[in-house]
Amino acid sequence: MPGSPTSALGRIVVIGRGRLGGALAQALAEVGADVLGPLGRDRSKQSFDTADVVLICVPDDAVQSVATSIPNGPVVGHCSGALTLDVLDPHAGFSLHPLIAVSTRGAEFAGAACAIASRTEAALGVALELARRLDMHPIAIADRDRALYHAAASMASNFLVTLETEAQRLGALVGLEREHLAHLAQTALSGWAELGGSALTGPIARGDESTVARQRTAVAERANRLLPMWDALVRATRQLAAERDA
Repeated sequence: MPGSPTSALGRIVVIGRGRLGGALAQALAEVGADVLGPLGRDRSKQSFDTADVVLICVPDDAVQSVATSIPNGPVVGHCSGALTLDVLDPHAGFSLHPLIAVSTRGAEFAGAACAIASRTEAALGVALELARRLDMHPIAIADRDRALYHAAASMASNFLVTLETEAQRLGALVGLEREHLAHLAQTALSGWAELGGSALTGPIARGDESTVARQRTAVAERANRLLPMWDALVRATRQLAAERDA
């Protein structure tokens, strides 16, 4: 539980000064871990002299080069959602990817899911202990499923921000502000969290095709660049409505 000592993990070195590296280092320190970092990729090899665990929190294309620069000894893990364990060679390490959105304001790890993978029991134990100390729920994701797992995560988080930003731009044309649409989006997301696809509302769910047609005409006239996205979302929403009513 949060607040428990983390001496079983030993010294944890966090590499990567981005949002996730900073948030993880802070959260681990707050539950009593012995944390060094976050360090930049230009850290010295002496950084690992007393390390028991190394967490790599750098962009995906830099993980492998960082891993190969770490001497044998500590248990090495990366925090990428998309990468497999191959990038950690020659270390028989682990991966640990908190399923959260990390903003400039930090992150809330408690209660979040956490994708883990490992090739050894010892490394698996480290991943599970890290997840437990941060009060996350570990979910084993095999290497063969990493890309699909990360696609689902991107759709649920990254694509959501894109969608809401485009809705904001449409709304701005008629005087709506982000806070107005944010309240609507939050209620819709809360409904989906509780009910799944059956929470769908709106003209497509009601079968009100004349309203849908008027919406499309307005988008075509005022924001034509959005038509491909609009049409794709209408098709997907019609399919969801059909599945709900089947």
